[in-house]
Amino acid sequence: MQLQQPIHAVGKRKTAVARIWMRAGDGRILVNDRPLDEYFGRETAKMIIRQPLTLTGTDGQYNITVNVRGGGISGQAGAVRHGISRALLKVNTEFRKVLKRAGFLTRDAREKERKKYGQRGARARFQYSKR
Repeated sequence: MQLQQPIHAVGKRKTAVARIWMRAGDGRILVNDRPLDEYFGRETAKMIIRQPLTLTGTDGQYNITVNVRGGGISGQAGAVRHGISRALLKVNTEFRKVLKRAGFLTRDAREKERKKYGQRGARARFQYSKR
């Protein structure tokens, strides 16, 4: 399917927010104006980002420009995957069943729990001695 104008989508994971622009092209992925391989060093992060494209069989059909902020490598990779999945859904609604089953359309709501006062961490307490 040919895209007339770029499709925009937003993906989130932890504290990372990824803004995606998808155009018809030859499969180039730019993250923050850098190639995917240069921005994400880890192979697992690159694999996570490409998952929705390989699952729908659209790998190499679209040029994707990503602007991602916040979080770390893992959170940013998850945010990009979420955004790409949402953009693919705008391209073709028939992808919904496949992407939904894989869990790529669901926003992963897990966040870091805050540390509480009077405790060592979010859940861990200071050591207690009875005697």
